Amino acid sequence: MYTWGARKGRVIIMPFCSSCGTEVSGVKFCSKCGQPVAEAPATSAGPAEEAPAAPEAGSSAPQAAPAAATPAANDNVLGAVAYLTIVPAIVFLLIEPYNKNRFVRFHSLQCLLLAGAIIVLNTANIVIGFVPVLGFVTFLTTPLVFLAMVAAWLIAVIKAFNGEEFRLPIIGDMAARNV
Repeated sequence: MYTWGARKGRVIIMPFCSSCGTEVSGVKFCSKCGQPVAEAPATSAGPAEEAPAAPEAGSSAPQAAPAAATPAANDNVLGAVAYLTIVPAIVFLLIEPYNKNRFVRFHSLQCLLLAGAIIVLNTANIVIGFVPVLGFVTFLTTPLVFLAMVAAWLIAVIKAFNGEEFRLPIIGDMAARNV
């Protein structure tokens, strides 16, 4: 039987007798009870080789993150990056590995539709601004439209980064239909 023992932040595999629990490194029989000792696992440095840290039983220590990011984590980041400008959204829709991923495609399409909605609303605001009576109204609505668009963009980025397929009103449904 082998158990994990800690030494200076590293974990060492140490053999113990399966009957009485006495340490039995380098022997074939337990010195306390005489039971035969199981073979050590095949390692290049012998039975007391240092091994990567493993969680101890009952330990609440946080687990280390894997060296390479998981594909789902990459999708979340790519979905959020699609909202930075329209350039990543267009690239993600054109390049092979990304345009096959439904999550990245949805957020890329929603980004492009959001950019289109911003252009339409700003153009409408400018046109209404030339009307003599309504010019004052655009003075009040321009900051509100700007804040609404920034809020929609920020919510979409955060939701994409968290792995959620958040649909903005009207354009989110259009993006979902075209994915």
